[in-house]
Amino acid sequence: MSAGILGARSEVRTIVAGRRKRMRRRGLVIAILVIAVVAVFLATLMIGQTFYGPGDVIRVIFGQTVPGASFTVGDLRLPRASLGLLSGFAFGIAGVTFQTMLRNPLASPDVIGISSGASAAAVFGIIVLSLDGAAVSLLALCGALVTAAVIYLLSNRGGFGGTRLILIGIGVAAMLESVISYVLSRAAAWDLQTAMRWLTGSLNGAEWSSVLPLAVASLVLVPLLLSQGRSLSTLRLGDDSAAALGVRVSRIRLLAIIAAVALLAIATSAAGPIAFVAFMSGPIAARLVGPGGSPLLPAGLVGSLLVMLSDLVGQFAFDGRYPVGVITGVLGAPYLVLLLTRMNRTGGSL
Repeated sequence: MSAGILGARSEVRTIVAGRRKRMRRRGLVIAILVIAVVAVFLATLMIGQTFYGPGDVIRVIFGQTVPGASFTVGDLRLPRASLGLLSGFAFGIAGVTFQTMLRNPLASPDVIGISSGASAAAVFGIIVLSLDGAAVSLLALCGALVTAAVIYLLSNRGGFGGTRLILIGIGVAAMLESVISYVLSRAAAWDLQTAMRWLTGSLNGAEWSSVLPLAVASLVLVPLLLSQGRSLSTLRLGDDSAAALGVRVSRIRLLAIIAAVALLAIATSAAGPIAFVAFMSGPIAARLVGPGGSPLLPAGLVGSLLVMLSDLVGQFAFDGRYPVGVITGVLGAPYLVLLLTRMNRTGGSL
């Protein structure tokens, strides 16, 4: 009896020690990511045709007047950096929400058609309806929400199925891409240039009018998703196991889908469908943090880093300047091939 009790206590201590180790690692990774995000954000404000030191940048952020820097940093660079920070965080947390909920790293809004819905609506508005500015953003938002609703309703017939949702989403995405190609083929040259710039995903011309709606949506929806992080992680065990552990599966899934789609749609309407950020952020964050705990916050931070670093690279690493979506696309395409190769070799998800 004594030996059995001692063995049980030893196992408990081992479990507790392992849990503490995972928590310390998670806390350290999140702290490093936060520091990196702040550093890259400040670098985005400092670097340009004219370099401004961190002191000037911080004074501008806090509302002080600095000759030259007040306009360049406050009116040009700060909206761009803020849009990169917020849109990257939104793409990251929305993407990992789908990947966690559906237990598949391919279940990203980039892959399952939601981003394509926003893109198709935006292209239609630009080329057919001759819209611009906020009207295009609103139409893109509606397109993403309607596409997500269609995919969810089609996949929910006869009971919800994650694999069914992914396959239906890929099919819907293919149809929408065909619509986009058709509309683009009939566009005038000036409309085509505008549409292609939007489709690529870009922070060029960022204004506070596009940043503020995304900031408000983030303040409302991000805490909502983070509060459901533990329940979403439990869904990895399967619907039956999660229900047995007290998770209200249907309610949590519907709430997560609505919040993630709304966040993704507003980010896409502000910055365009920046390629592969939602797809890459979750798996990268999961590898950094390790097993255990919700990946939502780390994925959001990774998304912000990806967008801001890619924007810096696109602006200053080459002779010409490239939209941020071009750089993330170059990064994401080989990552997708690597992921598919890994899944084919292991026969499972990441």
